[in-house]
Amino acid sequence: MQVTLTRLLGAATLAGAALVAGCGSDDADVSRTIKIGTVAGPETEVMEVAAGIAREEFGLEVEIVEFTDYVSPNAALADGSLDANAYQHEPYMQSMVEDRGYDFAVAGYTFVYPIGAYSEKYDSIEELPDEAIIALPNDPSNEGRALILMHNLELIELADPENLEATPLDIVDNPHDYEFREIEAAQLPRVLPDVDMAFINNTFAQPAGLSLDDALIKEGPESPYVNLIAVRAGDEEREAIRQLVEAYQTDEVEAKAEELFGPQAVPGWK
Repeated sequence: MQVTLTRLLGAATLAGAALVAGCGSDDADVSRTIKIGTVAGPETEVMEVAAGIAREEFGLEVEIVEFTDYVSPNAALADGSLDANAYQHEPYMQSMVEDRGYDFAVAGYTFVYPIGAYSEKYDSIEELPDEAIIALPNDPSNEGRALILMHNLELIELADPENLEATPLDIVDNPHDYEFREIEAAQLPRVLPDVDMAFINNTFAQPAGLSLDDALIKEGPESPYVNLIAVRAGDEEREAIRQLVEAYQTDEVEAKAEELFGPQAVPGWK
């Protein structure tokens, strides 16, 4: 079983990389090779299992390209450097579509990775003091995701708790005088010692040794933030893409996610 991995350190695109000939065309399907972007870490290990199944079952060669940020995989998908990416949930993808004019579609769903709020100073949310410094992911949908969790616990009040892109400017009541700091998601584990609490996506929490069981606040399995496999609009019906999705949505992939994440990964296709 051979899976090709390419690692990029926050590159804006895959400029200079060899593109799959005729991407999105019949020629691309004939080549039986596709490139998919992931965020470096355990989610890539899960994709490696899917890539192996795609090769064995369909003769499909999957090249996995790793990124270390949330913006670059969509830029690379939009410019044709990738055939697909698998790292984001639908609210985030839609925010990028609206902000940057991308023309993307959902090819299939992967897992829900619940977000959690972690602290190195306190063991429960009840211990969190007034004027606590709270770090939030600075991408639009995940920042709103964190604030909605706080609203639901009546720690703050949002003007519109249905607004998935809420920011601290949308807080209408902050009875504990919390101070919010907006930080790039990948940097949140590093700043955790310097703040009182930080909301960290499982993408970055798990590699940092953080368990959802230890989170002061966490989403449940009913979360609407199901991760997905994104493609350029029209490519969701490509044979190679459909086969990749089928290879991903398997018991073997679910078992690998359970091995790596335990209960922190909930299959989103069931």
